[in-house]
Amino acid sequence: MEERPVILSADGYRKLDEELGFLRSVRRRDVAERIKQARSFGDITENSEYEDAKNEQAFIEGRILTLEKILRNASILKENSDRDKVAVGSSVLLQDLEYNDEVQYTIVSSAETDPSTSRISDASPVGRALLGKKAGDEISVRVPAGIAKYRVLRVS
Repeated sequence: MEERPVILSADGYRKLDEELGFLRSVRRRDVAERIKQARSFGDITENSEYEDAKNEQAFIEGRILTLEKILRNASILKENSDRDKVAVGSSVLLQDLEYNDEVQYTIVSSAETDPSTSRISDASPVGRALLGKKAGDEISVRVPAGIAKYRVLRVS
């Protein structure tokens, strides 16, 4: 199966690389020590500390594999030559046409998505609808709550 390229900002690449280094050098060692300590308690068949540590180890190893794959296929985002159009890396100020609220999003790849900081994926319904749009354009997009309508106020 062919692996898709992942577009990352330079900052996003750095953060994922730091997370990978931390998981490899610190978390792996910590969980290995927890497993060793839990084994010392005796019978591991009914040892909740051992079971918890093994589950954490599986999670960490899965995250390491995921990060390695993302970084292996990463392409660093180049500066958008057409700053007037929404692209990955753009910051977009929108007006919600139903509630007249303003909302700002940064369009990022799915590997950098963080709704708590208004970083939405280019593959999300809103992100996909915004790609290529300019200030003044309007979009309608199906979201879980129904149809959302926005006007692009500014692209930067």
